[in-house]
Amino acid sequence: MSIPLIFESDRPALSCGYSPHDDLPAEIKGPPAHLLRDELDLPQVAEPAVMRHFVNLSTLNHHVDKGFYPLGSCTMKYNPKINEALAGLPGLAGLHPHQPVETIQGALELMYKLEKFLCEITGMPAMTLQPAAGAHGELTGMFVARAYHESNGNPRKIVLTPDSSHGTNPASIVMAGYTPASIPSKSDGRIDLEGLKEALNDDVAALMVTNPNTLGLFEDEIDEVAAAVHEAGALLYMDGANMNALMGLSRPGDMGFDIVHLNLHKTFSTPHGGGGPGSGPVGVVSSLEPYLPRPRVIREADGKYNFDWDRPKSIGKVHSHFGNFGMLIRAMAYIRALGPDGLKKASELAVLNANYIRHSLEGKYKLPFDGVSMHEVVFSADNQNTHGLKAVDIAKRLLDFDIHAPTVNFPLIVHEALMIEPTETESLETLDRFIEVMLQIDEEAQNDPDRLREAPLSTPVCRMNEVLAARKMDIVYKPE
Repeated sequence: MSIPLIFESDRPALSCGYSPHDDLPAEIKGPPAHLLRDELDLPQVAEPAVMRHFVNLSTLNHHVDKGFYPLGSCTMKYNPKINEALAGLPGLAGLHPHQPVETIQGALELMYKLEKFLCEITGMPAMTLQPAAGAHGELTGMFVARAYHESNGNPRKIVLTPDSSHGTNPASIVMAGYTPASIPSKSDGRIDLEGLKEALNDDVAALMVTNPNTLGLFEDEIDEVAAAVHEAGALLYMDGANMNALMGLSRPGDMGFDIVHLNLHKTFSTPHGGGGPGSGPVGVVSSLEPYLPRPRVIREADGKYNFDWDRPKSIGKVHSHFGNFGMLIRAMAYIRALGPDGLKKASELAVLNANYIRHSLEGKYKLPFDGVSMHEVVFSADNQNTHGLKAVDIAKRLLDFDIHAPTVNFPLIVHEALMIEPTETESLETLDRFIEVMLQIDEEAQNDPDRLREAPLSTPVCRMNEVLAARKMDIVYKPE
């Protein structure tokens, strides 16, 4: 399918049958003359053509409002439109972070109460809303850990991660000045407790764990893990990317975690936003609260809200202002709309949906680990690999059915991994269609493997050389 470019239909004095009157106010008519530049060599295109061009382009993108988006470990759940409406209210959207606190009492109250809600959901005594994304939250958590150990006279040198960890974990560890070290998983995909104990020493500052882990499995020895880590004088950090499996069911604070970050743009339905803005709040135990970023939002004795800047042990600011406020509004709306019972039901449905897919595709697609899945299920394309196909071929073929590809080739410890996360917001009909398509793709792998190797066949841009696409990306219009 080719995409006609309106820019290639440039014609002098192009008319669209609609032309603003010369006596319109300047701010409506267009840019002032001194801002217009002839050397830009822009085409003359009629307004209706421009509108249709960009509307048509928008329909070519796949997004969660258009179709199923089972991107594993990213929790691409539906973004309720009431959240967008609330975030767009003039009294919220029109605020400026430099306004006097007397004029933003409502915003401060929202932030204060959202912190309390997130503390209750996670079981952590204190929370900061400053970090702008999950990886930013990881880095903030590592800075807090370093500040804590430095205050005790030894910053330590190493942070441990399981070999199934998110790729951002080692990056955050290095940026915080630590050296990452990997702990191998057991044959069941969970942390090797004995291997962990062997790795723990006076140089270890923390263990960074995702729970449920990136295989979609709950770390069922997390209590013993926490005890071992704390006995070594280290901290236990939870990457909360998979918190969508736990809301109302289990709390990181009750498991023994000292630090946890959340992804509001995943668990709490705020948009991913094409790479930003997101929100990655960090919760900590009481002993780490003094090190959280400043300022903290506080409620004073007279009931008014304020910023507390007097925090001598704080790691300082990690955001230019106080967090991505629009995301905080959306998350608050989601939590208030669902309430405790609704959040619990959301997690239960997310787990149910993942296991429904697991059970329906088991046998056709290889399951590398036994046991019940949590919010996501990880298959291997090894069965299809016998026909010369890879996970990426399956992912590309899904695009022909208007289904976004799942995460492929991650976690790295699963060969030809297909990580599928349906979330709680997908209907039984959507899941059944996805299962039907996956079964059809398995049949094609056996009987018509070339179709998969050539897929996608119906998208605007078909199979590309992905190495060149990444290294020599060219998305800028250049006139002939």
